[in-house]
Amino acid sequence: MYKYILTSLLLLFAASGFMRAQVIVANTDMDRAMAGSPIFSHFAGRAPDVLYEGEMIPSVVLGDVFIFAPLKFKSQREAKKYYKIANNIKKVYPIAVEIQHRIEAQMAHIDSLPNKRAKDEYIKKMEKELRAEYTPRMKKLTLSQGKLLIKLIDRQLNQPAFQLIKTYMGGLRAGAWQFFAWMAGASLKKEYDPEVDDRLTERCILLIESGQM
Repeated sequence: MYKYILTSLLLLFAASGFMRAQVIVANTDMDRAMAGSPIFSHFAGRAPDVLYEGEMIPSVVLGDVFIFAPLKFKSQREAKKYYKIANNIKKVYPIAVEIQHRIEAQMAHIDSLPNKRAKDEYIKKMEKELRAEYTPRMKKLTLSQGKLLIKLIDRQLNQPAFQLIKTYMGGLRAGAWQFFAWMAGASLKKEYDPEVDDRLTERCILLIESGQM
């Protein structure tokens, strides 16, 4: 009897080892199944006709297409972790881009104002408007999505949120916002690192931007 039990255990161990050795490879079908349909479409725009072998022919400009080495996962759990990142990016990346355009326009306006008093008045108005518009939306984000948004703002504006606030609103206000972020388990000083820490995030963003994910 014990030989039967030992044989059964050996078969179970062998089967579990085989299951662990299986590799899950990300592809377009899996991207759609795990991350849903693309939120951006692939760009294609009409361009001026070009001269080719004596004839004027129509031409189009196509958006970038990114080709990466196949991403392989050791387990379904690892795959789900990656696609959780992708889904979070799909939710917060459009917000980061929207904030980028809003902030850039407002910063340009601040720089055009004639004196410190005018700038201070506009900054107070801007802060009030941003808080009213984005606070309800921020409350709907999970902590991991909020942390991701902070990093994506750094990616889009090329400076951490803390430095941005400090530059235009002063160190005291930046410190206060950093304290609130710290209380929530986040940090406005986090920087985006596409080469190491945020390598998979950058991969997802490029695929999402090009309409491939």
